[in-house]
Amino acid sequence: MIVVDMPRVSECTVTGCSYNHDGCHAFAVTVDDDASCATFIPLDVKGGLNKVVTSVGACQRTDCVFNDKLECTAATIRMGAGHDTASCLSFQER
Repeated sequence: MIVVDMPRVSECTVTGCSYNHDGCHAFAVTVDDDASCATFIPLDVKGGLNKVVTSVGACQRTDCVFNDKLECTAATIRMGAGHDTASCLSFQER
């Protein structure tokens, strides 16, 4: 069995996301191919887990220096306002 430490989401400043209330409460986020947070949900209902260390579950941005076989290798990432919803602010192009 292989155990991998997934990078944690150290910060999220997107106030319109249901998972963000005093930090991200999603179990894991997915960063899609334009570095947007595919886990973003704009509802009035607050969701997620009360006690969680949110991690990056998958990264589809293959041109990021931290992407290795669709896994994020950054120590931590920051999420913030993007073009439409939320974006990975830690993205660095190769």
